Amino acid sequence: MPLRGTGHGKLVGDEAPYFESLAELDQWASLPHAKLMAVLEYQARSQLAESLNRRGKLLVCHDYKGGYTESPSGLCYTFNFWPLCDTFVYFSHHRVTVPPSGWITAGHRQGVKMLGTIIFEGSGEADCLQLIVGPPQAGAGPTLRTESIPISRHYASVLAELARQRGFDGYLLNFECPLQGGPEQARALAGWILLLRSELVTKVGPHAQAIWYDSVVFNGQLRWQDRLNSLNLPFFLSSDAFFTNYTWPPSFPALTAQYFMSLDPVLINDDAKGSSISSTKSLQSIFTGVDVWGRGSHGGGGFGSYRAMTHIDPQSLGLSVALFGQAWTWESEQDKPGWNWDQWWEYERKLWIGPADPQEVVPVPDAPRRRGEPECPHDAFEPVSSFFVHATPPDPVQLVFCTSFSPGVGRSWFVEGMNVLQTDDGWTDIDKQSSLGNLVWPRPSVMWENDDRPEPLPLASSRLDMSDAWNGGNTLKISISCAGSTADDAFFRCIWLPVQSLNVTSLVSYDVNIVYKTAACEGTDLDLGLFVKPLMAGGGDLPEFNVGASTQSYIKNGWTRQVLSFSLSPGTANALIAVGLIIGFVAEDPSQPLNFSVSLGQLAVYPSSPTARVSKGTPGILWAKFQSTKPLTSPSTGFSGLLTWDIASFFPRLALRMIPPPEDPNPTWILDSTKERFPSFLYFNIYVIPHPLSGSVAGATAAIFIGTTGLDGRANRLYVDSTILPKNVTDGRGLRFYVQGVSDKGDVLPWEMCAYADCMFELGGR
Repeated sequence: MPLRGTGHGKLVGDEAPYFESLAELDQWASLPHAKLMAVLEYQARSQLAESLNRRGKLLVCHDYKGGYTESPSGLCYTFNFWPLCDTFVYFSHHRVTVPPSGWITAGHRQGVKMLGTIIFEGSGEADCLQLIVGPPQAGAGPTLRTESIPISRHYASVLAELARQRGFDGYLLNFECPLQGGPEQARALAGWILLLRSELVTKVGPHAQAIWYDSVVFNGQLRWQDRLNSLNLPFFLSSDAFFTNYTWPPSFPALTAQYFMSLDPVLINDDAKGSSISSTKSLQSIFTGVDVWGRGSHGGGGFGSYRAMTHIDPQSLGLSVALFGQAWTWESEQDKPGWNWDQWWEYERKLWIGPADPQEVVPVPDAPRRRGEPECPHDAFEPVSSFFVHATPPDPVQLVFCTSFSPGVGRSWFVEGMNVLQTDDGWTDIDKQSSLGNLVWPRPSVMWENDDRPEPLPLASSRLDMSDAWNGGNTLKISISCAGSTADDAFFRCIWLPVQSLNVTSLVSYDVNIVYKTAACEGTDLDLGLFVKPLMAGGGDLPEFNVGASTQSYIKNGWTRQVLSFSLSPGTANALIAVGLIIGFVAEDPSQPLNFSVSLGQLAVYPSSPTARVSKGTPGILWAKFQSTKPLTSPSTGFSGLLTWDIASFFPRLALRMIPPPEDPNPTWILDSTKERFPSFLYFNIYVIPHPLSGSVAGATAAIFIGTTGLDGRANRLYVDSTILPKNVTDGRGLRFYVQGVSDKGDVLPWEMCAYADCMFELGGR
């Protein structure tokens, strides 16, 4: 939530972001709670080729300074490599960790499951037992006496309801305290996990997960095994997946795979068990732990983490990786002289996708060895990305793909190319995070269009430019340098620049919408064309497309928009595509080197609009209302309140020329029945303007931006207080707040489709 003030104020009605005890969780459960409607729901990615599906996956476990550290008024750590990640765990040492709404939306936007954490450590034995048997009941009669520990559904139901209400997808189960009840309690706990899974599937969906961390074993003792074996097998069988401890020697991943392959298929295949509520297991279900901080982890962590992943071998062996503490790149560097966000981003990219310069050698410190451990030689550094499938976001027919190439931080805020906010310290809002263009990092893969030029390819680089934007806080800036050429046809050369990969399906027509700016050196003219091309995925024939002509329009503040429609040729079930630009450049003197850049402000892909006969709704804001939480005297004496609004869809005016005959088979109107029949919004921009002491209120275009929605996960509301109001609006009879929607396709609503709310001060109390 980029804000004009230094603070964001209290979130009215906001609930505890986490719970320190089961008692706190029960207190939450005793009150009614509405689902957070502004949190994006999970959408699965498209199915990959079978050969890719057998590869190990990546779980990222985010242990960053205890969690909940993001500040809306500063540049903070964000995670941006969602295409490599299957599951993300938001971790902290509170009893129940709930992922913040912005993190959930950012993960779901790219098809990643988001989990919270249930943890028992230190003196957590009492709560650990209570989790199984349920809460004590004051005034109840005698408790049922049994020979074993009873299992209550209570907390399984409450925790699943918490996940449903907050919009996340399950839990990491971290039991790092001994079970005093020994094997009986361990068995009861395994049975309780099955209940939790059942409740999660019912309340969250079939994609929900409960993942067991390698800690307590079958007899209740706390004994980390660093691998799957008979001691922890019962908990693996009750869970969806297994997260091993990270202090394993190099031989353990292969031993884990060998042990798993020796298991009776009846134990790990739910199809063989009929109505079982446990899930099918595979080698992919075993996430072998790697600590990026290197605390006992093979390879020493940091840039040596690849050594551990080489033994896990996701591509060939098929085991998955659980990468713990990935924010090491920020925490380990932030106190060094001259450190800033840009330096971190370069450092972070090296770990995940490699250096921008392919010739750069990334130094890797020698890894410490345990006593008696033999030397384990490894090849040169490999980035994390080299071990995993690069997945695409959900198919745009299921979830509109829209990106402003935002890493979730910025220094300014732009609306349709106009700078409406400039900060000194920057801002962080992970709700605004979107794809960075997965095909341009660590460097763009440009190629000559038609592949028929013998000369070297131009050099291309990519960066996030926070000095300009279309909507949001930055652009994706692609810079191209091309050597001079003496070829006869060198006055005009043409390259293909892929930007984003997507999976699409047949029988659907898609629109691609891109907003960009260009700059070129003197004597160079550019001609850009939006285009889509097929990508290879796991072999097979390349799909064929029907691609229409693109339309181009010059919009506001120097930006240009192009729109292109395409569909798969009949007979193609689904396909992996690249959305990009064909860039032609004309040089007055082609023998001289030249350079140019393209700044991408926004890219959206979505199903094409219905035909002209179909009545399609236009999105708008129906009304807005401001409710004060204290007497309104003036902002200078304290001011707070809740701004709320409602959205609506408006059909075009109906023109009936005549009453049709009763036997006419054509309906009077045809309504849009697609998923987009009702508007959906990415966020809302909020503005304020004063009611002057005399005269009328100025128009919306004169209003001052004060922030956006998205921080608290609640739909159609913003808490406003004096800290986010600019000083020059405090003198007057009152305030007018404007609410401006930004659709899920990135379109900013025109002012005539927006709404405002007034609040008037009680001037007599001043």
